[in-house]
Amino acid sequence: MSTALDQIPVGETGVAEGSGTLQLVSFRLASEEYGIEITKVREIILMGEITRVPQTPEYIKGLINLRSTVIPIVDLRLRFALPQEKVSDETRIMVVNVAGKTIGIIVDAVNEVLRVSQEQIAPPPPTVAGLGREYLTGLVKLDKRLLILLDIDKILGEDATEAVEEIASNGK
Repeated sequence: MSTALDQIPVGETGVAEGSGTLQLVSFRLASEEYGIEITKVREIILMGEITRVPQTPEYIKGLINLRSTVIPIVDLRLRFALPQEKVSDETRIMVVNVAGKTIGIIVDAVNEVLRVSQEQIAPPPPTVAGLGREYLTGLVKLDKRLLILLDIDKILGEDATEAVEEIASNGK
């Protein structure tokens, strides 16, 4: 599936060539809008059949076969301790590169590709506490909304990375 992601020239760092801007893919989870660097996103696919793997954390939904590659799938809602929702027509799997591994993350909807300047990114406020704070790299100030910038490499953490590696190696 070709998306708008395919048409944007990006340097190795995720910063558009010569512009000082960062390119993000924005997506929705519950009522919040999040963004991750476009360089981490390989592709966006429709929800399909996920093969459940026993004895894995609840947020690891299982495995999919994507063009003969077995990819572990993480439900971001469950990872963030949000209530689970039924899959809708907008639900997508974002195939991302995390710590040298390819995984899929389930999101409620993918919104758009954004170019933001460094001036639009504010550090997370010190008052933000709780489970999700370590995943935040900043807040992006857009016209009438805030976008939460995520560090996709930290979302899994060591325990989840080990579980993902284990099911990925068993699935091959």
